Amino acid sequence: MTIRSLFAASIFAVAFCHSALAQPILADGVVAVVGNELILQSDVSIMRETLKREGQDRSDCDVLQELILEKLLIHHAAIDSVVVSDSEIDDNISRRIEQLVAQIGSERRLTEYYKKSILEIKEEMRPLMKNQMTAQRMQGTLTENVKVTPVEVEQEIRKLPLDSLPLIGTEVELAQIILNPIVSEKAEKEAMERLEQLRTRILNGSSFATMAILYSEDPGSNRNGGEYKGIKRGQFVKEFDAVSYNLAIGEISKPFRTEFGYHIVQLQAKRGEELDLRHILVKPKLEQKDLDAAQKRLDSIRSAVVAGTLTFEAAAQQFSQDEETKLNAGIMLNPNTMDVKFSIDQLDRGVFYAIQNLATGSISEASLVRDPQGKEFFRIIQLRSKVEPHRANLDQDLALLKNYVENKRRQEVLEAWVARKKAETALRVSPNYQDCAGS
Repeated sequence: MTIRSLFAASIFAVAFCHSALAQPILADGVVAVVGNELILQSDVSIMRETLKREGQDRSDCDVLQELILEKLLIHHAAIDSVVVSDSEIDDNISRRIEQLVAQIGSERRLTEYYKKSILEIKEEMRPLMKNQMTAQRMQGTLTENVKVTPVEVEQEIRKLPLDSLPLIGTEVELAQIILNPIVSEKAEKEAMERLEQLRTRILNGSSFATMAILYSEDPGSNRNGGEYKGIKRGQFVKEFDAVSYNLAIGEISKPFRTEFGYHIVQLQAKRGEELDLRHILVKPKLEQKDLDAAQKRLDSIRSAVVAGTLTFEAAAQQFSQDEETKLNAGIMLNPNTMDVKFSIDQLDRGVFYAIQNLATGSISEASLVRDPQGKEFFRIIQLRSKVEPHRANLDQDLALLKNYVENKRRQEVLEAWVARKKAETALRVSPNYQDCAGS
């Protein structure tokens, strides 16, 4: 396997040779048995269809190999008392539903696509999620102690031909300062009064769902009548949690404020720490003078930094209203890698256009940004560093290469474990899948 494929491949997809398996006749619909774990034809079909929906077109043989590895890990997880709690499974299912809703646009579209309710989708996910998480945890216990030193990284990398090292595209390190426009007292009052009117209409018999569809400014729920199901504590901002978790079933909250605007919430159901609710959001309206004032304040901060009377780091800590970066000198963290480096193709369009003509150390002009929730703010970005395209090397890419070497060692540990466990675990595969042995 080349270094390029090792960077991209998951350790979880270790090839599993079927040729060593005994081949007695199995019951109809059972394609393999691993210890006490069955693999059904339906398991293969469901996993293949799920991967296809995610853009991965895999053969039955590829899918079966991964399922055999998963079942081998699950079988030995039971023997070694490696478990995943129900709450962990619930949390992961909720996060997966959130991702699917974000991808497809709304909960209603998701239910239409799958032709199932959210609850039915969750229940269908549960055994798959439990298996996946148990296998991953077992794999983690096998490889958790794999660590390499910089010296070991250097020794490993120097063994490789130069042309086997991947080409790294342009990479940048960025910092930002964000200022939110200040909404006028008049606009705040109007938003509160508007929400009070909607609440009164609902209390007098109007449908909460209809009011949400017509008037809520929450793009994540308004098309679905303001409905959110399976909400866990911490999924929304703390002010929203504080109100929602103190409502009685059917109760409608009084209007309350969060950073997104004014809300009312109706609690529909409560299952322990999990809530189903409806919600209406009304945002105070920004006027042009509010936007102009925010831009003027940020322009002034930028001018002070450019003039050298204030450092960017100090300005970020003192003025930025982005809680994720202000205490870290404004430095932006790549959510895909949890590193400070971004490849150019990972930048959103607004950031790319802001920095494309900047010299290292320079700062962009203040620009208006509208996030996916419709929130508007102004931002300046500092180009902290820029590395041109190059072959991965120890001087510039030590963290990346360290990750490669550790992944390679983990894969070696897992492959050795699989080889040992094949000899001591009852493994059988259907004759219909004998052709997969050479995959």
